[in-house]
Amino acid sequence: MSDRYDRNDRDRDRGDRGDRGDRPSKRSRFNFSEKELVIDYKNPQLLKNFLTDRGKIIPARISGLSARQQRQLTKAIKRARMLALLPFTSS
Repeated sequence: MSDRYDRNDRDRDRGDRGDRGDRPSKRSRFNFSEKELVIDYKNPQLLKNFLTDRGKIIPARISGLSARQQRQLTKAIKRARMLALLPFTSS
């Protein structure tokens, strides 16, 4: 019976290892404010900053953009690709 009690104590102690309080908060790759960032499909130099080397769009959790800015960015990148201002993939 004491063996069973010991196993239960060990199981409870495992929960303490999952503490993630030391991890920094949301990481942001770019420092843009809502007013300063103007997302436009005619500016491929800005849009290239939000693409990976393979041509994928960087997610908002990494770029630090708001949901509205991320939607504008995605739409601008897709428009720029259709007008051949940006490549669809890297060659």
